[in-house]
Parts: sequence; structure tokens; C-alpha cells
Amino acid sequence: MGVFQYIEDISLYQVFLVLSSTSVLYAVSLAIHRLYLSPLAKFPGPKLAAATLWYEFYYDVIKRGRFAWEIKRMHEVYGPIVRINPFELHINDPEFYDELYTGSSRKRNKFEWSADMFSIPESMISTVSHDLHRRRRAPIAQFFSPQAIRRFDPVIRTKLELLCSRLKEYEKTGEPAVTENAFTALTSDIITEYSFGISTGYLEMPGFNPTWLPGLLSASENSLLHKQIPWITSVMRSLPVSLLLKLKPEMGNFVIFQEAISIEKQINAVQKGEIKPHANGDHPTIFHAFLASGEEVTPGRLLGEGQTLVAAGSLTTAHYLKATTYHILHDPPVLKKLKAEVQEAMPNPSVLPPFRDLDRLPYLNAVVNEGFRLSHGVIARLTRVAPDESLKLNDWVIPAGTPVGMSTWLQHLNASLFPNPDDFRPERWLEPDADRLKKYLVNFTKGSRVCLGKDLARTKIVYTLCALFRRFDMELYETDRSDVDIAHDFFNPSARLDSKGMRVIFKAVNS
Repeated sequence: MGVFQYIEDISLYQVFLVLSSTSVLYAVSLAIHRLYLSPLAKFPGPKLAAATLWYEFYYDVIKRGRFAWEIKRMHEVYGPIVRINPFELHINDPEFYDELYTGSSRKRNKFEWSADMFSIPESMISTVSHDLHRRRRAPIAQFFSPQAIRRFDPVIRTKLELLCSRLKEYEKTGEPAVTENAFTALTSDIITEYSFGISTGYLEMPGFNPTWLPGLLSASENSLLHKQIPWITSVMRSLPVSLLLKLKPEMGNFVIFQEAISIEKQINAVQKGEIKPHANGDHPTIFHAFLASGEEVTPGRLLGEGQTLVAAGSLTTAHYLKATTYHILHDPPVLKKLKAEVQEAMPNPSVLPPFRDLDRLPYLNAVVNEGFRLSHGVIARLTRVAPDESLKLNDWVIPAGTPVGMSTWLQHLNASLFPNPDDFRPERWLEPDADRLKKYLVNFTKGSRVCLGKDLARTKIVYTLCALFRRFDMELYETDRSDVDIAHDFFNPSARLDSKGMRVIFKAVNS
């Protein structure tokens, strides 16, 4: 009886004190371990960042995708290697890039804490294991080879013709077009056609479906919260979308995004034979062949790969086209040189030459490379883990199993490699040492997880730039560089949040 009486006599206040004291003791012990006993304790960086993930949470969730800039500041203070959170190092040294993002003979896992930031655990992008990633990548990789892209060439051309016909409407009215909406519609229509055999049809919608890009970016921004608090995604998905949009707009838009692209519906239609491989029979779609392969075709895998293909195939290429078009239009000498070269290659503006001919144009290639450098691909750090080997940077030895990341934009803006790095200067790629510089152009990253869609992206870019600058005269409308430069890292790039977009007036070109 004495024990039970004692329990009854304990007040709620006392229970609170015990729990609070225990929590504080645990937090202090954890901080001491991370700051002084961890294998990473010797590496430089802010003590608060080393002690808690809430440091990153503040910059990415509260300040909305600004941790990349804080990492940049850390390097300015602490040097080429910094500890950015309790578990992870970040490196800013261009010569180390090939060591971290190396070939398939050396294992590079993903960091489990951040791998599934998009809540699609069975997809390639979320796969932690090096070996499992290779197995998951193989059935899809064949569709992104140069040969496969050439078979898909007629569809790309058809979508581009549709884009140009829509822009002719803007030419007639004189109304400025929001180019990122147009470019996102183009890239979305292409990748969904290639993936499922039926496209989103955004090129034909008024304003190129202007709600689509904000939805994609909101879904991307939500990944920053999911990475930190993964269980919150399941909780918030159970709420009505109308309430979710009020409580957490990024999450609400993420749900709308998933419903809008109807990945599950598209996959079911492919499985049931309701969507044929392709109307002209010239090429299979990715998902028809993927399903036929029998390789791990679980519902979660199919849904994850479908969502990844649509988002990855839409956002970064559209951002590239927006940023590069801006820089060309903003620089009259660059514009003049590019238009002259393209006009010579395309004497008839209505006839787009073969990709291989356009891709050999020297000044166009220089413009494309400079666009890659200043649009960056993604600026998010891409974290890798070497499970079987220690890595070395100068005098620093990084223990095996340590998550290590690097960021494309820090490399692309390195003044020792690219003098006046903020300037758009295609001529740097025509100088005698240009081939040496290509090693440091990492917008598609490198290694065993190099971007699958790099050849498809380049094809869309070359065709689109040639078609637009041959068929139209364009001028910027109430647009400056802040409308195209990356201001928020939502894994995918975002300009300042109050931007009205990169707006362009299209005029008929003199043939």
C-alpha cells in the first residue's frame, strides 16, 4: 500500500519537473557528445550547427530555402571543409569533386537522413544503397541514352512547334509572355509524353497553365520540412486540402501536385493497356517498357519513379531556359552573335535542322555551357557517403561512413576557375583552355548517380534556343536579373518569391 500511496502523492508538477530535468540532461549530454566526442568534432564549423539539426531547420524551413547561403558563409569563415550539422561535412574545393562523385567501381551511398526528402522511399532518388541504386537505375537508364533520345526526336519537335505557335499568339497581341510558365509547360508535356504516352497538355492551356509551376515549387519546398520531420507529411496528408492550404500552403500544393499529375492514374492506364506505347510506334514509353521488364514494379516504386520523372524532367530545364534566355536578351553583343550563327544554320526559320548539326555550332555551344554554369542545375548539396573508405582533403581525413556534400553553384561561381563569375560570358568557352574548364561544369553532377536526363535536357535546350532566336525577335518586359537568379533552394531552384516572372515580348523576326 505504501508504494501506491506514494505514487498518488506525486503531483503533476513533480512529474513535469522529472521529465523536464531528464530532457534537459539528455539534450546537454547529446550536445557534449556531438561537440567533443563525435568523430566529426575536429572539423571546423559553427558550434550550434554541430550541436543540433535545428540550425539547418531555421534556415531551410523558417527562412525558406536559405541554408545554401549559410553554407556559403561558413566556407568564407572556416575554409574549404566545414561541419554543417551534427552528422555531415560540406566541401568547397573543385579538385575534390571527382573524388566524391566518382564512378561505379567505388561505392557512394546516400545519406539516409536526407535521402527520402520527397516521401517516395522506393524511388531511385531516395535509394540509399549504392548497389540497390544501380539495380533500380538499369531498367530506366536505357531510355535516356543518346540513341533513345534520337528516336524520341519527332515528339520533341512536335511539342516545340506547338510552343512556337502559341508564342505567335503573343506576337499578335503584343502581350508579354511569362516565359517560365511557357518553358515549364513545354518540358512537362515532353516528359509526360515520353513517360506514359500521353502528355499533360499544358502548352495548349491559357497562360500555359500558370498554376503548375508554383505547385511544383511548393511540392519541392515541402521536401525541406519532410526531411526534418518526416512523420508530419503523413499527418498533414490526412487533413482536407482546403485546410491544409491555410495551415501549410507548401504541403497543400504538394498534395494538389500529386493529384494534378495523376501519376497513379497514368500508371494504371498503362497497366490496363488503355494507353498504347506510342501513337506513331517509333519508340516505346518509359513506363510501358519498365512494366514489361518486371524489375521491382511495386506500386510504391512505380509511383515514386513517375513523380520523380515528371518533376525532374520539368523544373531544372525550364529554369535553365528562363535564365539563359534572360542573359542572352540582356546582352546585345551575345544576342547579335547567336542570332547570326543560328540564322546561317537555319536559312529557313520554319525548318529546324537535325540536332547533331545544331549541337556543333561553336557559339551556340558556348552559350549553352555558360547557361549551364549560371543556372547551376540545382544548388542543393548532393550528399554522398563512402561506406568502405576514408576520404582525404589536404590534411583532413574524413572517416568512412561520413556524409559529405558539395554544391554546384559554389563550383560554378569559383573566381579562380571562372574570372568575373557572375558575368554571362560565353566567350570563356571559346578560349584555348576551355576544354580544361569543362571538367568543372557539374550542372548534371557526376559519378554513378549522374543525371539520367542530361541528353534529353540538352536536346530540348538546343532545339528551343535555336527555334526561339531564329523565329522571333524578343525583348524583356519589366524584368531584371532578380527575376531569374536563384534566391531560394527548395532542392529545385526558385527566384525571389515576389517575382512576377521573366516576361518577354515576342515580335516577328525578319527572315
